[in-house]
Amino acid sequence: MKLILARHGETPWNAEGRYQGQSDIPLSPVGEGQARALGERLREVPITRAVASPLGRARQTAEFALGERRAMLSTDPGLMEIAHGTWEGLLASEIDARDPDRLQAWRVTPHEVLMPQGESLQHVFDRAWPALQRAVDGLGADDTLLVVAHDAVNRVLLCHVLGIPFGRLWTFRQAPTTLNLLEGPSVDRLEVVRLNDCSHHTALFGEAVHRAL
Repeated sequence: MKLILARHGETPWNAEGRYQGQSDIPLSPVGEGQARALGERLREVPITRAVASPLGRARQTAEFALGERRAMLSTDPGLMEIAHGTWEGLLASEIDARDPDRLQAWRVTPHEVLMPQGESLQHVFDRAWPALQRAVDGLGADDTLLVVAHDAVNRVLLCHVLGIPFGRLWTFRQAPTTLNLLEGPSVDRLEVVRLNDCSHHTALFGEAVHRAL
């Protein structure tokens, strides 16, 4: 079984550095271009099944990526981005003025943080991993699944597969429309083949780094 785990394209709030969480912010023109580039890269890849977060930026990215195959797309709310609660819509500088201790903890010990009126990383994993299990159910050894989700969702899933604690999730990046390729006989025996591959739209070491997570 092969798994293509992608992140959505850029949104206006990504570009501005705003925490968006579960706010349903659409792709920007740049994000649409990134998603089209992802689709061109995947054009010859035989995809058996495709599942996305229901948030518009992830769903739109999946539709652009699938092109004429978009009819196969389904959504699963378990793949939604972490709920940032009262941080949503704010810049990091605004959060630093209102909630500095929690913001500092999010940057240093993210696994210990519960978002104000929102979620923790464990909450995200507890819904995202079952969503991934649902998505792979019934797939065979030669099948390929496309999953389009979000930064925090991808990070906790990848941490679990890699066997590293959630406190280390800042040790790798998830660029807009990045690809993470995983392969294995079952969802519990996956290996990471590629991590944060965004070469379809950005040169080596040149990807945008979004700080609002």
